[in-house]
Amino acid sequence: MIKATVYVTIKESVLDPQGVAVQGALHSMGFREVSSVRIGKYMELELDTDDRFEAEARVKAMCEKLLANTVVEDYRFELEG
Repeated sequence: MIKATVYVTIKESVLDPQGVAVQGALHSMGFREVSSVRIGKYMELELDTDDRFEAEARVKAMCEKLLANTVVEDYRFELEG
């Protein structure tokens, strides 16, 4: 069993309106030191395999096909186990 942790974030060149809204809210609450906020997604997947090479290829395919919109999002993942 291999656990994959996937992080998906908006690309730096793409406006993140949700991040801008959170930054504005933080500023209005007195947290003026926050200069930027980027919002992303965090996922944990359990894979029924012990083959790290296969797991890496499969998670990459999952990210490319469904978990991330690669036009506007970047992704990275870590494997454990």
